[in-house]
Amino acid sequence: MDSLTHIVLGACIGELVAGRKLGKKAMLLGAIAQSIPDIDLVASFWLNTSSDLLAHRGITHSILFALLLTPVLALLSKRWFKERDITVNDWMFFWGIQIFIHIFIDSFNAYGTGWFEPFSHYRVSFNTIFVADPLYTMWPLIASLVLLILKRNNPKRYWWARFGLVLSSVYFISCIANKLLIDNEVRMALKKQQIPFKRYFSTPAPLNTMLWYIVAENDSGFNIGYRSVFDKQSTIAFHYVYRNDSLLQPVKGNEDLQHLIRFSQGFYTAEKWHDTLVFNDLRFGDMAGWRYPDAKFVFHFYLQPPQENKMVVQRGRFANWNKYAVAALFTRIRGN
Repeated sequence: MDSLTHIVLGACIGELVAGRKLGKKAMLLGAIAQSIPDIDLVASFWLNTSSDLLAHRGITHSILFALLLTPVLALLSKRWFKERDITVNDWMFFWGIQIFIHIFIDSFNAYGTGWFEPFSHYRVSFNTIFVADPLYTMWPLIASLVLLILKRNNPKRYWWARFGLVLSSVYFISCIANKLLIDNEVRMALKKQQIPFKRYFSTPAPLNTMLWYIVAENDSGFNIGYRSVFDKQSTIAFHYVYRNDSLLQPVKGNEDLQHLIRFSQGFYTAEKWHDTLVFNDLRFGDMAGWRYPDAKFVFHFYLQPPQENKMVVQRGRFANWNKYAVAALFTRIRGN
């Protein structure tokens, strides 16, 4: 999830777990604890782009990292706050639940989370919620703002912390329900339309969980389409893109390419943009594809000739967005 979401979630959890003993410091420590796994962003100062893609949400988002760091932070906290009546076990719970919740919810995005690093490079991706979803973040954000205003001894603080966490959790559960519904409809549509596929994935379109982006893979490429939870038609309007592996032959020994193939989990295409060879990771969607079926993909990496590839995950996220694209998004959400 985005940094703001982790911060406000951490603040609410901190208040709920330790607010009565730490006061508003519990919110601050909670926000810090919830943000700790994203310390891997520091690696981007030393790594090239393709290596950084693999480093992010890697070892610092692993179960091993959480298990090793939690007792260290607990012992340090016991020393720093020795005047407080908080046991080491209490501190273990405080830091542990924050870090584990961070790596848990991050695994529900499309990026992938390295739970099992360094023993396995497998990335966990449940593709259930967009990386920034206002309807998920708003509840702990509202609660955090109220908690900042309320005095330390106000009896309503506990209620507001629960408010932020309960409503965000209810929304999260609704995201899972939508995912299950969409996946069932996708499988039925692929069967009805007699579209052969080896595997597929569905992931939310930007900023919502009502409209879903669908990619179904076969031997030579991918069928791509959108499905709303409000669609009444049983079929999906797919369009086809070829993988174009042959275009990658001139750079098959390129280290960037090997990193990108691993990162994309095999959901990629290659294409030529004029004289530039481009690698697309399909998992991050296409640029306003609900309006432009032939839109370019959000994640595009310039392989040859080498060009600037910083912010490769984000640079196409909201490309082609204007009032017409936003209107088309809401229209498409309402269903066919």
